[in-house]
Amino acid sequence: MNKQLSIKKQLSQKSTISKSWLRFLIIILLVIGVFFRFVNIDKKIYWGDEVFSSLRISGYTQLEMRKQLSDGRLISIEDLHKYQHPNPEKNAIDTIKGIILEDSQILPLYILMTRFWVECFGNSIAAIRTFSALISLLTFPCLYLLCQELFESSLVGWIAIGLVAVSPIHIVYAQETRSYSLGIVAILISSVALLRAMRLKTKVSWGIYAATLPLGFYTHLFFTLVAFAQGIYVVAIERFRLSKTSIYWLLSLLAGFITFVPWIWIIITNPQLEAVAWTNTKQTLFMSAARWAGIFSRAFLDLGISPSDPGKLKIILIPFILIILGLISYSIYVMCRRTSKEVWLFVLTLIGSVGLPLLITDFVFQKRYATSRYTLPSVLGIELAVAYLFSTKFTSISTKAWQKKLWSLVAFMVIMGEVVSCMVHYQADIWWNQVPEKYQEYPQIANIINQGNKPLLISDEDNIIPPLQVLSNLIDPKVQFQIVGKNQLPEITNGFSDIFLFLFEPSDSLKAGIEKVYNSKLQQVSDFLWKITKPN
Repeated sequence: MNKQLSIKKQLSQKSTISKSWLRFLIIILLVIGVFFRFVNIDKKIYWGDEVFSSLRISGYTQLEMRKQLSDGRLISIEDLHKYQHPNPEKNAIDTIKGIILEDSQILPLYILMTRFWVECFGNSIAAIRTFSALISLLTFPCLYLLCQELFESSLVGWIAIGLVAVSPIHIVYAQETRSYSLGIVAILISSVALLRAMRLKTKVSWGIYAATLPLGFYTHLFFTLVAFAQGIYVVAIERFRLSKTSIYWLLSLLAGFITFVPWIWIIITNPQLEAVAWTNTKQTLFMSAARWAGIFSRAFLDLGISPSDPGKLKIILIPFILIILGLISYSIYVMCRRTSKEVWLFVLTLIGSVGLPLLITDFVFQKRYATSRYTLPSVLGIELAVAYLFSTKFTSISTKAWQKKLWSLVAFMVIMGEVVSCMVHYQADIWWNQVPEKYQEYPQIANIINQGNKPLLISDEDNIIPPLQVLSNLIDPKVQFQIVGKNQLPEITNGFSDIFLFLFEPSDSLKAGIEKVYNSKLQQVSDFLWKITKPN
């Protein structure tokens, strides 16, 4: 008897030591993850989506900007940047008006929070992106609390934190002036509040859940799908009965949804269909399948390969992607087999909340509705399943010693894939999510323009946002700009060492007019840049 107690005590001590070492390693991963969220945060190109975010933060509209800039006068970089940060001419009310008029599908909470941040800490690219990175740090405590509520296990919480800390997809969006980091936090907070309310069954806890819903509703439009999935979870757990829990959930949802009704009315009365015109791109079933495989695998491995990259690079990744998809599938299988309905159903509804509707629409309509930034709720659910798998394999008594070593190796390889991805990401000047097929030439174009002693850059109003605003962040202050309206020609003045024409959106009439009226020749130096030269 004493011998058995001694063996159990030794096993308990050994388990405690191994868990302590595991937590120590996860703390190291957490430090690495925080480092990669902030290092070189201003190095990557400030691309189109971020430029639109800055325009919304400034409080100006595209119409105002075009009207004020495209009159043919000479302007500086400061004149362009006026529409990229707050200034005394516009206040927070103007910011909301701009969103309503031109970007109603963008929810205002993140934009208003970032405006306040910029007013306090400056409008540099590093300062603006730092706000998103700081918000992403809230993911860790919220994720730990969710694992405590869901799995009743601190170990699963620690492993989940380790996986998310160095997950390349989380780091990509932590360094972007968009609402995705805030959206992740909103999902986690509302999930914790829901599970806690279902456990405590008190009015206060349900009131807290109701209070978390507006945070999500006003952060991202797809949070409505997450809230709907949470409702499916509650109804299924309550076995489709009108129980006390079901009634409290319904009242909480109603209270939270009422706060969102005004913005729904704004979306209905001010639709911005052109903002999502990119979803009309046709995709074959094979392309959709490859796209979805990439979306899920990027949670653990992302080397920056974009759709425009050569096919050979994509082929090399196929074995790794298949292994990751196999790990994800097995994780979900193990979780469904070993956990209660309250656990696995929550994770499955989180994975399917946004992922399932987008998956169906992609394959039914053969279009590209899904992107990695939209499927972050699904990625969170997948990471929870993988964290549970690893915790089970590390601590289960039924797992043999050689199996534990094997799963330790698998976990090590997953973590190494994430860390390597982060290292590749932080050294890059542009990433796949920044549409490199459009913007990868911009640094080269800026370098050509900056070589002139006193350069002039000519363009038209269709190229102000985002092309010119993106380029302006790469160009030296010595560069002057001249922007003209449609079907107008610039009055080219003397005194400039080099004169360039920049057109991301094609304008054959402008090119032909400059050649004819000014007896000049256009020498193309890149896909979007021409040098204007006059014959001797």
